[in-house]
Amino acid sequence: MSATKITNMTMPLTIFWFRRDLRFSDNAGLYHALRAGLPVLPVFVFDTYILDELHDKSDARVSFIYKALARLQAELRSFGSSLLVKRGKPEEVFETLMQAYEVKHIFTNRDYEPYALKRDEKIAHMARRQGIGFHAFKDQVIFDGEEVHKDDGSCYTVFTPYYRKWMASLSPFYLQAYPNERYAKQLLQWEATLPALNDIGFRETTLALPPYAIPAKTVREYEKNRDFPFLEQGTSRLGVHLRFGTISIRRLASYAQQHSAVYLKELVWREFYQMILQCFAQVGENRSFKEEYDAIAWRNKESEFACWKAGKTGFPLVDAGMRELAETGFMHNRVRMITASFLTKNLLIDWRWGEGWFAEKLLDYDFASNNGGWQWAAGCGCDAAPYFRIFNPLAQAKKFDPDEIYIRKWVARVRHFGISRTHSGPQGIARALPCGL
Repeated sequence: MSATKITNMTMPLTIFWFRRDLRFSDNAGLYHALRAGLPVLPVFVFDTYILDELHDKSDARVSFIYKALARLQAELRSFGSSLLVKRGKPEEVFETLMQAYEVKHIFTNRDYEPYALKRDEKIAHMARRQGIGFHAFKDQVIFDGEEVHKDDGSCYTVFTPYYRKWMASLSPFYLQAYPNERYAKQLLQWEATLPALNDIGFRETTLALPPYAIPAKTVREYEKNRDFPFLEQGTSRLGVHLRFGTISIRRLASYAQQHSAVYLKELVWREFYQMILQCFAQVGENRSFKEEYDAIAWRNKESEFACWKAGKTGFPLVDAGMRELAETGFMHNRVRMITASFLTKNLLIDWRWGEGWFAEKLLDYDFASNNGGWQWAAGCGCDAAPYFRIFNPLAQAKKFDPDEIYIRKWVARVRHFGISRTHSGPQGIARALPCGL
């Protein structure tokens, strides 16, 4: 895949492994790799364990990654270096690299998802067996899971006290950017070309991908506008950039600290769910945070689930959200809560079914946040007010889309009906569903 191979195969070097951190600037692990003293070979692996699970060969997430890699490649070339891109099983790729080059260290940033932890442990074991150091650093969060904890050392399970402790723990030190450009001369000087997206086995998506810049006006006005899905600039849509690390969390949190306390609080929600994932094993195994809730006997009607996925429930705001998701890979956060509540509380369908559908469709899919949000909606998660919270989709539409701008954008023909006693409860809701039940 390289235009010019690395000619000195016996030269000691460090590998920096890019994953959820697809940027050169303010990259913690890359900074430490550059400071380690040896030439740094940047590497990215298209992991076939993950790719093989993706049925849509135009998956927008792969296109997003590919465009981020092209952007990163341009940055590296400005310093006389290049990115080595491989496709395959990570352990096989690294076995080949460790045989081909005199690798002394592998640097990377931590990933807390269940598969990633097992993958990294496997690579670390392989490396250490050959006398190669494996070093992972905190980068995708301000605070690692156990850095913000109760006074007795245990992990928080409720957001509000966690948020207070998180804010009390924050200092300028945690928001400082890593000055990677200062050490760019440590990059291995060589030239390579990226493989074509077709070589990876995928096609470019037709979906619009969100821009990189922090939308300053949106963040400043976030508190006022965030709940209204009809506003095109009501939310920042930076979730995918945080997911793949194309924007530094330190940079974004620093900006939010200066301009919007409410936006910063949303970033803390993200860190809360990351902490929950790290501290409570059952969450990583896709079990309920409150394990006794795994005994719930869900109705799980396949036909009703199909209505929900297709955006054909007859409830306009629910349908609008599901159609927006299918067409764009995005759904407004308030609408995510409404559609999740409808699936779990009205249709009584297991939250894991909905969580899995969002995982397949969301461009900004993140295991911790998706799992945490769905468990919050279903009432089985880490929340002080669980099962009795139910969103009324008609009342929510009246409050947050009063002129039906959002609804009519996604649902061409709106069916208006009130929820009477006839439609109350899951059986009544099911009778109201219009897609062939």
